[in-house]
Amino acid sequence: MSTQAVPTPAVARGRIAPVKFAHIVFRTGQKEAMVGWYRKVLEAEIALANPLLTFLTFDEEHHRIAILGMPGLASAPNPVVGLEHCAFTYGSLGDLLATFKRLRADGIAPYWCINHGPNLSFYYRDPDGNQIELQVDVFDSPAAVNEWYAHSDFAANPIGVKFDADDLIRRFESGEPLESLTRRPRIAADQVFAQLP
Repeated sequence: MSTQAVPTPAVARGRIAPVKFAHIVFRTGQKEAMVGWYRKVLEAEIALANPLLTFLTFDEEHHRIAILGMPGLASAPNPVVGLEHCAFTYGSLGDLLATFKRLRADGIAPYWCINHGPNLSFYYRDPDGNQIELQVDVFDSPAAVNEWYAHSDFAANPIGVKFDADDLIRRFESGEPLESLTRRPRIAADQVFAQLP
């Protein structure tokens, strides 16, 4: 796999582009369950709520998640064309693992724990089945990620390697170095698709 230099931001190329990603809106037939789940999972607060719409935020933005309640909606068949998942990045591995433990204590468990290489991720399903990734970045810059791509087995394994969350927590709490905790192991080519959920 060939890698390229980190892409030049649009503004540096003289283009007008968004300055940030603002929010996600979910349409649902079970508004209260969805609001409760996102409040719990993301530690979000309600910024605005009415019978039709609830805005949630977990940072300085007025809303990051909006839940649009439309009773009677049918569930989408699976698989269906559409958004695969949304990802939220934590500031440290400790924060991600503490979130995992908090959610598990509340009965919310990931369906997939995967070391993608550039990040470690826990994947969850909200009450409507939307996939939500909670992750931590392994590298501190896009250039470091590109360096990893250039010298890793990513071309042969673009999925990652599953990990046991309890084992990772035990190793983290015992003081194992972050580099060792986050390093993605290499696996045999015939094991790559076994890493999918």
